[in-house]
Amino acid sequence: MGGTEHLTVRREGATLVLTLNRPDAKNALSLPMLVGLYDGWVEADEDDGVRSIVLTGAGGSFCAGMDLKALAGQGTQGEQYRDRLKADPDLHWKALLRHHRPRKPVIAAVEGYCVAGGTEILQGTDIRVAGESATFGLYEVRRGLFPIGGSTVRLQRQIPRTHALEMLLTGRPYTAPEAAGIGLIGHVVPDGTALAKALEIAEQVNSCGPLAVEAIKASVYETAEMTETDGLASELKRGWPIFDTADAKEGARAFAEKRPPVYKRA
Repeated sequence: MGGTEHLTVRREGATLVLTLNRPDAKNALSLPMLVGLYDGWVEADEDDGVRSIVLTGAGGSFCAGMDLKALAGQGTQGEQYRDRLKADPDLHWKALLRHHRPRKPVIAAVEGYCVAGGTEILQGTDIRVAGESATFGLYEVRRGLFPIGGSTVRLQRQIPRTHALEMLLTGRPYTAPEAAGIGLIGHVVPDGTALAKALEIAEQVNSCGPLAVEAIKASVYETAEMTETDGLASELKRGWPIFDTADAKEGARAFAEKRPPVYKRA
């Protein structure tokens, strides 16, 4: 199991929990964190025992964005990972889910700050839970920067354009209830319970047929920008083979026998 000094990895049953672990900096993105994230996504993709991923942050914050000191060339944290970037110049974008989409569902558990790069990586997750005091926002424009993690493309596809443009052009903070109201997050829970709620959702996902889960997720994203006709054709191509799997037969038997199914990804 991987991880770095700024990213911890642990298993909760069939869920891989990735924790941004730089609490003294509100989990601002660093090179060790990005390397750990990318390795975590790869581990989840390659391990059939992993059926879902939970992404969270340590110390009461999710992620306060990029480490601006590092961006300005100050500090040397993570120098030992520079060779990873040289070998794969796209690694940081994959880590931020800009150029990579995990096969398994990714559930975000947000407490505290989830701003700038934090809100950008959030848009690469599938299901989102936040503590009631969490703060969201794309602050880049206030600092004369561009939210290049994908927000000018993805945000308007996930929430109404008027809300996307307001968030992008004002750089103001949003409360968790506001974020839920515009559709950026799905659940607002009492502070300190976001991870528990995310793990509860993950367990519900884990109890379902893993081949079906992965095919459904893939179909949703594949068809998002298609016409309805093309999307329906793509859905059939992706979904019909699932009915011939051993998992589908096990699901039917378990229903008939009134017992929980035991899926084996077959």
